[in-house]
Amino acid sequence: MDRLPMLELFAGELRRLRATAGLSQEALSERINYSASLVAAVEQCRRPPRLEFTERSDRVLDADGLLLRIRETMIRESVMPWFREWVTIEQEATALRSFQPLVLPGLLQTEAYARALHEGASQLLGDEMEQQVAARMQRQGILTREKPPLFVVVLDDTILERPVGGSAVMREQLHHLLDVGRRPRVHLHLVPRIVGAYPGLNGAFVIATPSDGDDVAYLDNPLQGTVIERQVDVRSLRQSWESVRAEAMSHGQTLRMISEAAEAWT
Repeated sequence: MDRLPMLELFAGELRRLRATAGLSQEALSERINYSASLVAAVEQCRRPPRLEFTERSDRVLDADGLLLRIRETMIRESVMPWFREWVTIEQEATALRSFQPLVLPGLLQTEAYARALHEGASQLLGDEMEQQVAARMQRQGILTREKPPLFVVVLDDTILERPVGGSAVMREQLHHLLDVGRRPRVHLHLVPRIVGAYPGLNGAFVIATPSDGDDVAYLDNPLQGTVIERQVDVRSLRQSWESVRAEAMSHGQTLRMISEAAEAWT
């Protein structure tokens, strides 16, 4: 994962735009309400630019979205190499069917929940971790675009009780889950705890339906995910999907259960 070239491009364009505007680092920092030391750190590639920093700099320097576009590319390239193929598939899918028995899928996570997961389980630290969190948030744009995919999610209901990040993070996360779950093309389903062993307990997976061609799937694991294209394996996962979906509650029942769980996190 090498994002240095894009970071250097961002830093160079920031310096160029600032010089064209006749601003010192201190003058720019005053206009964007950030410290001059942070401006210097970004221009020297010692700190990656955060979204708000980029938005303010782009606006003050009349960059017409240039800095935002560079940052977007930088974040896209910061995604783990083995995950990039799936992100492309995800972006182009007309439907996504996702099963998660342990944590919420990335497309439904709040920034605080995603960060707490990385802090608890990832080997990445500091800016590298923040880039992964930012990339995850950026992926969620497919759910708010003009023609979002149909997104059907089955979750094990124990996810609602696992204190990822603590009470405040979980309360915010579950309220966000309710908001997303009320969108027309998002359907959430919980497998209740009264269900014993069922096929989904073998692990998380996602099935993507492209606009043309055959379904493609993705399997998660502790090392790296795997894109599944062999149709005999995809068919097997579709059967698993039908099994876990059959055990799950309706969308309406699920929203009520999520609402009750959110209120319990006090």
